[in-house]
Amino acid sequence: MKTRKRMRLEHYDYSKSGFYFVTTNIGTKEYLLSSISDSKILFTEFGEIVENAWYDLPNHYSHCLLDKFVIMPNYFHGIIIIENESTKSRVHGLSEIMRAFKSFSSKRINELNVGENKFKWHKSFYDRIIRDEKELLNVRNYIVQNPLKWAINKGDGKL
Repeated sequence: MKTRKRMRLEHYDYSKSGFYFVTTNIGTKEYLLSSISDSKILFTEFGEIVENAWYDLPNHYSHCLLDKFVIMPNYFHGIIIIENESTKSRVHGLSEIMRAFKSFSSKRINELNVGENKFKWHKSFYDRIIRDEKELLNVRNYIVQNPLKWAINKGDGKL
C-alpha cells in the first residue's frame, strides 16, 4: 500500500505563535478563481468568495491574524499569523484554520455551482514556517510578485 507523504514538520506544534506561509491548490487545477491581465488580478465570483473566506478567519479564530495573500487563477498563497498567548485556553493550529478556510470557501462556491462539477481544493496544503524577519520579507515579496511571474511564465505578453 502506498504511504502518503507527510506534509507537516514532524513534532512541531502548529498552534505555536508564529508566521506561516501557506499554499493550497484547486483539486482540478482549473483556472476558476481569477485571471491575470497586465499583471493585475481580476477575481471571478469564486475568487471573491475565497477572499471573503480568508478575511473571515479571524472572526472564527481570535488568535489568527492575516498578512499578505494572493488569489491566483488556480491556487492561493497567504501568510497566517498565530498568536498563542499562554493565558489563553487551547487554540486551534494551522491545520484547523486551513481546514476551515477551505471548507467555508468550498461550501459557498458550491452553493453557486449547483448542478455542475463540485469545487474542491486539493486534499492538503503546503506550509512553511517563517523563522525570521528576512524570510518574512522574502515571502511577502514573493506573494506580491506572483501575478507578474504568472504573466511572464504564461507568456500572455501583457506586461
